[in-house]
Amino acid sequence: MTSQTEGGGIGPPLLDWRDSSHWSHTEKPCRYCGRPTNLRDSKRSPAHKMCAERALAQQAADAADAYQIGHH
Repeated sequence: MTSQTEGGGIGPPLLDWRDSSHWSHTEKPCRYCGRPTNLRDSKRSPAHKMCAERALAQQAADAADAYQIGHH
């Protein structure tokens, strides 16, 4: 079963943002958009939830496209 994510993608979220490891008391610029955030991605880099999930979805789409091209 797939579900609509907040970012508009299909499927379950790839990161569990409820985990405290995604929070820092220090604001830093998001690695994707540059705006300040207290959130951290799975590698502890500053990233908004929406920005990180959008980037992961794009990576998955790019990988799927490359797979399709390689199998034609």
